[in-house]
Amino acid sequence: MVQILWLIVASLLTFTVGYLAYSRYLARFVELDDDRETPAHKYEDGQEYVPSKKPVLLGHHFSSIAGGAPIVGPITAGAIWGWLPALAWVAIGNPLMGAVHDFMSLSSSVRHEGKSIGYIIGEYVGESGKNMLLWFAFLTIILVVGVFALVVGIVLNAYPQAATASLVYIGLALVFGVYLYQLNGPLIPGTILFVAGVFAGVWVGIQYPLALFELAEGTHPAGTIVLLSGTGSWVPGASMLGGNTAAWIPVILLYAAIASALPVWVLLQPRDYLSSFLLYAGVGGALLAVIVGTIFGTASEPLVVSDSINAFEGFFGVDAVGVYPLFPLLFITIACGTISGFHSLVSSGTTAKQLNKESDARLIGYGGMLAEGLLATTAIVTLAVAGFASDAAAGGIGGALPNFAAGGGIILTSFGIPAELGAPFMALVLVSFLLTSTDTAARLGRYMMEEIVGTPGSGVDTGLSGGIGSFARGRYTNPAIQCGIAYLLVISGEWATLWALFGGANQLLAALALLTGTVWLANWDRSKQLMSTGVPMAIMVTITVMGLLWITLYENLFLNIVQGGADGIGAMISSGVQMVLGLVLIFLALSLVRIGYSNVTGTRGGEPSVQPSDD
Repeated sequence: MVQILWLIVASLLTFTVGYLAYSRYLARFVELDDDRETPAHKYEDGQEYVPSKKPVLLGHHFSSIAGGAPIVGPITAGAIWGWLPALAWVAIGNPLMGAVHDFMSLSSSVRHEGKSIGYIIGEYVGESGKNMLLWFAFLTIILVVGVFALVVGIVLNAYPQAATASLVYIGLALVFGVYLYQLNGPLIPGTILFVAGVFAGVWVGIQYPLALFELAEGTHPAGTIVLLSGTGSWVPGASMLGGNTAAWIPVILLYAAIASALPVWVLLQPRDYLSSFLLYAGVGGALLAVIVGTIFGTASEPLVVSDSINAFEGFFGVDAVGVYPLFPLLFITIACGTISGFHSLVSSGTTAKQLNKESDARLIGYGGMLAEGLLATTAIVTLAVAGFASDAAAGGIGGALPNFAAGGGIILTSFGIPAELGAPFMALVLVSFLLTSTDTAARLGRYMMEEIVGTPGSGVDTGLSGGIGSFARGRYTNPAIQCGIAYLLVISGEWATLWALFGGANQLLAALALLTGTVWLANWDRSKQLMSTGVPMAIMVTITVMGLLWITLYENLFLNIVQGGADGIGAMISSGVQMVLGLVLIFLALSLVRIGYSNVTGTRGGEPSVQPSDD
């Protein structure tokens, strides 16, 4: 039997070579220069532009990009097509495509005043191209917010211990923000104190689990505090998701809306920094536990690939999930963990506005993506160790989330940690990733709309002063718009198609971010090679357009509407909305590729080039 240690070794090998060699080449290629003033210093405002220490910003960046997708996607793909295709896409695609995508998005944004990739491409191809990319990004953000809120609700329903622990660490983050930025407390002593508080919160969560409603089937863990009576059958979406899960979703969306409107120093930076230690402990601890458990045999179960998970399940995957061709669906099922367009919005949204010096971009941009690849590898390892009771569990979220917690709990027994403690801890790790990504996404959505309709200054307009433009971009009103639309998509219960649409849109956005980087390089210097960004861009455009067409025309139109697979009017409306979104996203993406290609060929054909923007 295959030891899961070798799965980790494979990823570590390719990631190490990528960071030591390829990232160093890219840093020289884009001419990172610490003497050049970054936007964080040039436009420092205490609101959005805030120079940050490298470990603090790395914590924010990693926490923001590493949502639930690099856990759910690899586990789902591994269960459908086998662990080998999933691992290969992560181990090879991440350093050659995903890390390049993140690094180039961050570097190009820093050279353009910390503006988004939409603004950057607009500098070279015009206002129409800018607006198309920004609208594409904004629509993708709504899918991100909805999907992540749904996953958080499911996790908190399965592990109410994580709900209490999450409340504790959010409260600690608020206090830490005041300590760090208002009282100017020293970083290292404060880190030790507050990180200890975060881990103490894990113990509090295990002792005092928290739920909103009782379960219609089964029971919560002993000692769970249930806030509301009944099972919540009246909550919208309860028939599909269960009352407790459905009730958590609007709570999470409300939290995301409020958190995204606050200045970054109040919650976003301190919370992401503190939670990063929880995330490092979860991912690093699991990887180290595999090594210890394999060498010393201290795990409660053998750390080998389960008999229920094959290396390769065939091109169409296991029978239980229906017709799921490996190409192109594997490559959009695993988005985050290999390459993710959402990362370009984080890199060119919040991270670029906080970068202290340009050389930090190598570790934070390229290295941060490799760290997410390790998270994806950890997810595959938990699948391999825990396995599935049946192929029917391969259908997505129902198998992925319990598997990550259960498999992680087994792995942590290598350190003598009981599985009944390790599993809730891994569930909290997942929730920590998700919460940070959800409200960061809502904040990024506001940035997108500010650039679409224009803004007098990022974060200044509350949206309550009147006018359509003010309402659309407002610090308070814009998150409400995003979360409202996301909620309508989620409560239909069409998880499978919504996840696939999110993956397709996310990957297509990654292709457009790589297109933006290619256009920037082509206009900057005619001698710059375009292969590092152009080849991954062409691959991702081909894969994702085919994948979105499959989701839109086969899964939604044919299966759900023509053959009546959609159960109920809500599911049919959701399928219709997803079809429209899918076709609009394809149209916007292909239009942008055409415009970008024309710009690159025109520039390389003799048109004057421009220098990278420093203003």
